Amino acid sequence: MSPSPLRLIVMGVSGCGKSTLAAALSERLGLDMVDGDDLHLPESVAKMRSGIALQDADRWPWLDRIGHFLAQAPVPGRVVACSALKRVYRERIREQAGEVCFVFLDGNFDLIEQRMRQRVGHYMQPGLLDSQFRTLEKPEADETDVICLPITEAVHVMITQALEALHRRLHPAL
Repeated sequence: MSPSPLRLIVMGVSGCGKSTLAAALSERLGLDMVDGDDLHLPESVAKMRSGIALQDADRWPWLDRIGHFLAQAPVPGRVVACSALKRVYRERIREQAGEVCFVFLDGNFDLIEQRMRQRVGHYMQPGLLDSQFRTLEKPEADETDVICLPITEAVHVMITQALEALHRRLHPAL
């Protein structure tokens, strides 16, 4: 029996560090990586650039593209940086992709807003962070495929924590 590819999503609100952690995990695990932002339709990007929050109707095709990208993962797997803010969004991805592991980057509004104001050239406006937090449904305990990490840790610590949690999940007997 051949090994299954790892399908990994690094999730959380805009500005929490999804892209940074996803890229680091991609490199450490030898996985293909895509930033979910790159899979948005041009109309959705234009809305966000204009400071207009996306609605569910804008998100469904995007979530389907993310799920399809993960479903087509070769061994060893793929990682996507994707907000996946609502439980129904995560379920939509699971329906498309099959078995997925989510890494939720959890942080408070003030810290994330500060980080967003420091970044340059991103189309997601800091003014939209409010809508992200209103939309966010933090993963519940019954979402057993989610690893929660606090963003107050240094990136190298978060990488280590994520790798250890993934190892425990993939090799529970060890």
